Amino acid sequence: MRRLLVAGVGALVSRQALTLVATSVHPAPLARTNFRGRPVTLAGGPALALGATIAAALGSGRGRVRVAAVVSGLGAGAVGTYDDLVGTRPGQQAKGFSGHLRALAEGRVTSGLVKIAGVGASALAAAALLEADRPAGRRVLDIGLSAGVIAGTANLINLLDLRPGRAIKAGLLLGAPVAAGGGPAGGVAAGAVGAAAGLLPADLGETIMLGDAGANALGALLGTAMAARTGPLGRAALLAGIAALTAASEKVSFTQVIDRTPVLRDLDALGRRTD
Repeated sequence: MRRLLVAGVGALVSRQALTLVATSVHPAPLARTNFRGRPVTLAGGPALALGATIAAALGSGRGRVRVAAVVSGLGAGAVGTYDDLVGTRPGQQAKGFSGHLRALAEGRVTSGLVKIAGVGASALAAAALLEADRPAGRRVLDIGLSAGVIAGTANLINLLDLRPGRAIKAGLLLGAPVAAGGGPAGGVAAGAVGAAAGLLPADLGETIMLGDAGANALGALLGTAMAARTGPLGRAALLAGIAALTAASEKVSFTQVIDRTPVLRDLDALGRRTD
């Protein structure tokens, strides 16, 4: 029951945050066109970052997990917002992590590279909080594994944000089992899942877009929950899977894979506008 309450708070806060962002920020910087040419707003990204982080902090109880959730969620959301606003400017575009590195080699610091560094730094800080009570001899390894899971999940959810509702659906599938497990980690996941679910109708209706702010924050919070829930072997397995999928995304289009797989295609299209 408590997890459902936390999820409900997340949904309510994210929807209120969406209204707040949409009415208090000039619409022009947030205006975008989605893959079908429809006008959408990026207000959904900051709204999800705020709603998910607040609800995750409330659901986690007191202690280091709460602070870690705030650091990872707000950190990823902040640098994601920066990339959303600056990334469309001339000279900022680069494709994939390798593209940002090539731009750096040419003397250009892209907003995407700033985002990658910011997500990594906030993930490292959150991981240090989660692993603060580990024995000194294994703390470095544990922090590295946790940081990898947090940053990797943030990036992975962002990679899926190419069609309406896709990133949120992936977040719900990933986060629901963690939320059901209870404990501080379950509270973090429940808050993030609830906030994402609250914005799903608007995302599917093609009125908002999560952008890097929303997708990175959602992934970072779910990564924090998974890192807090699992031991070193579990985190190593998660990180290996995340790394494999991320590497595959550099060579294979996830959208093409989904379109060629009936079950994934039907799930991906579920609830989406057809007109």
